[in-house]
Amino acid sequence: MKVVAIAGSIVGSKTKTAISYAVKTLEEKYPESDVTLLDLAEYDIQFSDGRNYLDYKGDTRKVTETIMAADAIIIGSPIFQASIPGTLKNIFDLLPVNALEHKVVSMIVTAGSQKHYLIPEQQLKPILGYMKAQVVQRYVFIEDVDFYQKEITNDDALFRIERLVEDTVTLTQTYQEIREKAEAKYDF
Repeated sequence: MKVVAIAGSIVGSKTKTAISYAVKTLEEKYPESDVTLLDLAEYDIQFSDGRNYLDYKGDTRKVTETIMAADAIIIGSPIFQASIPGTLKNIFDLLPVNALEHKVVSMIVTAGSQKHYLIPEQQLKPILGYMKAQVVQRYVFIEDVDFYQKEITNDDALFRIERLVEDTVTLTQTYQEIREKAEAKYDF
């Protein structure tokens, strides 16, 4: 199973900290998984201009091809100005409309306050649904008060990340089995 974890911002440390914990959990509990961390701060990604993702070069093509090859994606996103960051939205814009079909997608969201709790429901889930993702319904929401010196200090937040990883893997395995059974019905 190929899992891609995306740290969806080019600034700050909280989202990267949270998504790194998810990657660590995946590697420890599911060592058979092929896990890739895409920290968007480490890539020089072009703005989408409507081309096919295969027509881009360099980091842009590498990031989009990595996402397209994934079975599961864990998206880490901060909330800025009551919205997802433009860098993450640009990634969605670079991909084809059906890019997330047959992929399980889960979310870890970091924010400054509880006021932004519904942003994933109002902004991320509609995009993921439009792109045909199988979305893990529960997401992890972590506030600034849950971090100290680039570490998550809230044990409940750590537990919720572990549970999200478990749910993501279980749903991906189940979905793959369902697809294999459906495809086995055809003789070609």
